[in-house]
Amino acid sequence: MDCHNCDKFVLSGADLVYWQRKREQWRMLAERAPTSATADYLHRVFEPTARAINGLERALAAVDLLEEALTLDLRRPQDYFGRVWSTTFRARELARHGDTDALHDDDDSEAR
Repeated sequence: MDCHNCDKFVLSGADLVYWQRKREQWRMLAERAPTSATADYLHRVFEPTARAINGLERALAAVDLLEEALTLDLRRPQDYFGRVWSTTFRARELARHGDTDALHDDDDSEAR
């Protein structure tokens, strides 16, 4: 949950479906919150992670791996040396570029 504060934490296409499920879990928690203040708090806590997930989706699309990542079934044996596993991006950069406005502000920055 604090991936945006660690410059060593990376995400690959293999992580996408897992994090999309986590985003959905947090949305459902916020929807069921007893008060609006609690729901707002949950949204604020998850916001940096949500931006990182959005950034991962954009980065994977840019290197033509989004479809492969979305269809990856982690319950079956995988080729762990494939591009969807080995192409990684720093979570801090993904969180920064997960916001559409940030993408337009800093077009020369590259995911690592």
